[in-house]
Amino acid sequence: MTLSRTPTYNLKAVLRETGIKPDVLRAWERRYGLPMPDRTPGGHRLYSLYDIETVKWLIQRQNEGLSISRAVDLWNEMLSQDRDPLEKSTQPTLALQARQQAIYLPPETNLESIRSHWLAACLNYNETAAEQALNQAFGLYPVETVCTEILQRGMAELGMLWYEGRASVQQEHFASGLAMRRLDSLLSAAPAPTRSQTVLIGCPPDEWHTFTPLLLALFLRRRGINVIYLGANVPANRFEETIAAIQPSLIILAAQQLTSAATLRQTAMQLSAHGARVAFGGRIFIIHPRLVEAIPGHFLGDRIDSGAETIETLFGKEIGTPRAFTPPNEFNETLKIFLIKRRAIETTLSEQVRAFSGSQPDYLETAHRFMGDNIVATLSLGNMDYLATEFDWLRMMLKSHNEQADLVNAYLIGYAQAVRLQMSANGDLIAGWLENHIKPSKN
Repeated sequence: MTLSRTPTYNLKAVLRETGIKPDVLRAWERRYGLPMPDRTPGGHRLYSLYDIETVKWLIQRQNEGLSISRAVDLWNEMLSQDRDPLEKSTQPTLALQARQQAIYLPPETNLESIRSHWLAACLNYNETAAEQALNQAFGLYPVETVCTEILQRGMAELGMLWYEGRASVQQEHFASGLAMRRLDSLLSAAPAPTRSQTVLIGCPPDEWHTFTPLLLALFLRRRGINVIYLGANVPANRFEETIAAIQPSLIILAAQQLTSAATLRQTAMQLSAHGARVAFGGRIFIIHPRLVEAIPGHFLGDRIDSGAETIETLFGKEIGTPRAFTPPNEFNETLKIFLIKRRAIETTLSEQVRAFSGSQPDYLETAHRFMGDNIVATLSLGNMDYLATEFDWLRMMLKSHNEQADLVNAYLIGYAQAVRLQMSANGDLIAGWLENHIKPSKN
């Protein structure tokens, strides 16, 4: 017997027939697109008999031990094989098989083990093994779980290996490339949007790390939200052009570094001035929680899943934009002069190095660019203390060139001296902070 798909029953009838709570039903519709009721001209939901049986099917799978996300994955898997999940002959066997698979996983197929296999394959540049590990994970767990527990945590662990000197930049780039390609393919295969909201996601100028915003775009798309993903290093005027064209419900900006946190602030201020609603997130705001106060927008938290939930709360609600912290005038004045004197400061420091060593190391220009960019960022954001965590990058760069980490202290001393020489008293904010944060020599 074919179940009717004609929208006939109201919400009250569905609740009475299935026993489901209304907030649970709405959450299923919002997050998973199941069921997908029609609407009356007045906006009220209308369900078909097929929708009611769909809800019963999902409840039954939960009673058998599946999570709702795994039950939805099972439903979609059957549809992709041109099998109707509501055909009675297919229900028990497939559901039981999925339940047993979810409950009785052998040790080598738990998330930690698969993540270890994926990392090992990436470190050995073994693309085939890495893809097989991901395929296995996606066959056992929901997409969101695999993306956060395998890809996101795996990339974080690889970053720590690099920091500890146990992984190379090439290995990190190889793994990142594999992870990004998989996210791209998942986003391309995501169902068409089913909701009215449109979200614009992108990185501000000078931000090239796109894993996190792409992952968020995927999660939102799987919730049925229309996502316009702009990618890395997007100038503020490009955001404005896109906003004018599509009128999004929300603009989301992501920054992973201190320098891009400063450009994110500037972009958010421009967009907010034009009446746009801005939300933001990224690794740098977890490292420096006080940075959140500098951004005129809604912070999405320290996890992708909680960020998606925060976005849901912003839809359809008149929540005022948080006011941003304004840096003291001393920071603004110092920044203006530093931008004028920056090249002279770097030239002075290079001359000191050549006079001391008789040559100029190849990496010195990289160190100058890194140091100068981060000083500009800290002054723009109104807190010199943000600079402290960036010294680790300098130490790792020197280590990669077989230099002693103590050379960082010498570099900072030289930089402070060059600032005082070129900026005089106008450089006290920078030079004084550097001098107070130089670590004593171990000798």
